[in-house]
Order: sequence, then structure tokens, then C-alpha cells
Amino acid sequence: MTITTRTISKLLYFIEVKTGQIKDSDYYYKLSLMPPLKRWATLAGLFLLAQLVIFGFLYLLFGRIVVIGFFASIVAGSATGLGALPALFFKDISRNLFNSLLGAAAGVMLAATAFSLLVPGLKFGNDLWPGYGIYVVSLGMMIGAIFLHYADRQLPHINFDSTTAEQLSSIKKVWLFIIAITLHNFPEGMSVGVSFGSGELKNGLVLAIAVGLQNIPEGLAVALPLVALGYNKWRAVGIATLTGLVEPVGGLLGITMVTIFQSVLPISMGFAAGAMLFVISEEIIPETHSNGRSRLATFALLFGFIIMMILDNMLG
Repeated sequence: MTITTRTISKLLYFIEVKTGQIKDSDYYYKLSLMPPLKRWATLAGLFLLAQLVIFGFLYLLFGRIVVIGFFASIVAGSATGLGALPALFFKDISRNLFNSLLGAAAGVMLAATAFSLLVPGLKFGNDLWPGYGIYVVSLGMMIGAIFLHYADRQLPHINFDSTTAEQLSSIKKVWLFIIAITLHNFPEGMSVGVSFGSGELKNGLVLAIAVGLQNIPEGLAVALPLVALGYNKWRAVGIATLTGLVEPVGGLLGITMVTIFQSVLPISMGFAAGAMLFVISEEIIPETHSNGRSRLATFALLFGFIIMMILDNMLG
């Protein structure tokens, strides 16, 4: 006897009713039996409705800048999905190309950290505590780095330098790597939120662009090993996209925190800068140097830094 998807859905529904997970509503049951296209369209509609409610609430409670910052963090986080799209067509890419993309991402993040977090952080710090701003921001940087160090120790994962199909020889290793990417995306989202929370729209936009650009090779690094291990290509792209969607959570936390408590802005900017510098030094740069051919990645880093510096200057 063939067990169909409809039969399995009915069985799951029966189990969940009996265990109390579904009580007075059969919405889940109806959704599970919908044709795939209609089901995804329904979920997308519900998601958009939820976003409208969230954005409306944020606008009424905090104002326009918070809404813009939250939306920017969503776009930046979604860039992981954009970066994963080549996995639909390829199972692997040139190592030199991948290292160059990572090097450029590191340069972009270094410039954004310097010009959109540390420089304004020092300014706000000196405005609040004349002559002591640099110490407050430095303290924030160390707290951010220690936070990621502690998180690395507590959560099981493997480092960013294990992204090839040969090294990622098991599903367990792939998912440990995905945990690492997700973990590091949270402070990146927080940095975007903190920048917008400062009231400096330009700094927030620059940092959101930088984080988005940096997420592109990360999305590719997540999707390619999954495809190589036999995952459905679209599912691999979806998983890569989800790793970046933790950033809006960090973004919302950062932007609301510094909007409500302006006095924590300098130390929050330092925290975000320290966390991102930790990721760049601990994960990204070592990966670009791991196979002994780092020259292309080095020039790509310089190129990314210069592009981001020019963009920052163009935005005023």
C-alpha cells in the first residue's frame, strides 16, 4: 500500500489533536493539504500581513527612523538568499573566486566598522562624556569581542574555514557550520540597528549596505555544501536565507535600545564594532588564507575597503 502525502498529513493532524497541539482550529490541517503553490502563497500573505502589523506598531511607538532601520536590517539579512542563488546552477565554484568574495566582504565590513560605527561612536561618546568617549567605545569593543568569544565556546559549531564539500563530509558538520553563520549574523544585524538608532540615517544605510554585501558570500558558503550533499537546491537556498533572517532580530533590539536609552549609544556602537572585528579576524580572513593563495583575497579586501570608503564619502 502506498502512503501518500495526504495520508501523512491526516495522521500528523490526528496526533496533534490528541496531544492538544491543535484544539479548536483546523487551519493547520487545511494548510497542510493545500497544493504547494497555494500553500506558499498563503504563507507569504500571512508573512506580509505580519510585517505590516509590526511596521505599523514600530512607527506609532518609535517613529520613522526605527521603521527604516528595521526594514534595512531585513534587506541586509535577506542578502544571504541572494548569495545562495548560484547554488541553483552550480555545485561548486572556484576557490580563488570564493576567497576573493570573502576578502572583499572583509574589506567592506572593516570600512563600515571604522566609518559608520567607531567614528560616530567616538563623536557621541565625547558629546556625552567630554574627553572620555574613546574609553567608553573601547570598553564596548572589548565587551562585543568577549561576547562572541563566549558564544563560540558555549554553542557547538565549526569554523568558517570548513566550507568545501570534501571537508563538510557529514550533515552534522554542515549544520554546525550553519549555526556558526547564524550566530555571527546577530551582532551584524544589531550593528545596523544601533547605527539607525543614533539618528544618523547615512551611517545606518552605509552599514546596512556593507552587511548585505558581506552576507552574499556567506549565503553561498551555506548553500553549496548542502547541494553537494544532496539537499534540494531550493531548500538549500531557503536555509541559507533563513541564516540571515536573525539579523532583523538583532537590528530591532539595537535600534529600540539606543532609541530609548541614548546614553548607551557609544558603548553599543563599540560593542557592534568589536563583535564584527572579531568575526572578520577569527573567521573571514583566516579562511581566505587557509589554502596558501591569499594574494587575490588581499587585493579584494583592499578593493572592498576602498569601495565602502567611497560610498561613505558620497553619502556625505
